[in-house]
Amino acid sequence: MNTLLQPFAENIWLAVSLAFVFSLLVGSFLNVVIHRLPIMMEREWQLMAAEAANPDNPEIPDELQQRYNLAVPESSCPKCQHKIQWYENIPLLSYALLKGRCAGCATPISIRYPLIELFTALLSALVVYLYGFNVVALSAVFFTWCLISLTAIDIDHQLLPDKITLPLVWLGLIVNSFGLFTDLSSALWGAVFGYLSLWSIYWLFKLLTGKEGMGYGDFKLLAALGAWCGASMLPLIILGSSLIGAVIGGLLIATRKHESQNPIPFGPYLAGAGWVALLWGQELIDWYMKLLGV
Repeated sequence: MNTLLQPFAENIWLAVSLAFVFSLLVGSFLNVVIHRLPIMMEREWQLMAAEAANPDNPEIPDELQQRYNLAVPESSCPKCQHKIQWYENIPLLSYALLKGRCAGCATPISIRYPLIELFTALLSALVVYLYGFNVVALSAVFFTWCLISLTAIDIDHQLLPDKITLPLVWLGLIVNSFGLFTDLSSALWGAVFGYLSLWSIYWLFKLLTGKEGMGYGDFKLLAALGAWCGASMLPLIILGSSLIGAVIGGLLIATRKHESQNPIPFGPYLAGAGWVALLWGQELIDWYMKLLGV
């Protein structure tokens, strides 16, 4: 191992501290991804619609001709357009110093921004604490970052972007080709059965009710979770996400914080169950089998 990284491999608390600090910065970037990626996708759809409507001479609005991606334009206040300076974008610290308000117009800034940063840092630090400073931990940390992004986007837009889920499937197969979390055969069939299981439920529900019970993004997310965790973890992930989803959904409806006729995003529950399965799945299965006396 590189001599610069050796101290982190030998001292777990040094590694955890590094993971926490670095992941705070990543959490700040994830806030950008969560906000901008759905907008980027909508702009792409609008461009495709304009080109389909008039292929020879598409009428593209001026705002769609301007560059918009994860880097451009610079971050600014949506109300006063105040450009956010680097010292106003220090994870957690800037939010505290600004007292949760824009430096230009004092408009309140959503508490979710520092929460995403803190949540990303805490979960990443926990992964490194459990696995140590190695390639397994680095892979699991990246997996964690992707799930955080997908969870927040699905909560906001009921959308699980292919730009995250599909690469996550391939990356799961790649890391498990080295046997990091499971063997390649289990990862491959985990991806296949993960997709087909929800795909089958979707069509069965649609045939019986004429309604769509979930989106295609859920199929792809479960395929990704299967590729990372292996086929044997799929029952745990499906059962865990379904139970948690039913309980939380029931509570939201009971407390009138969600209308019963409106769909509840399933992605966050899949993501949470998948993350738990990757870290503690076998222990949970062993505990359950012991409970049954098997």
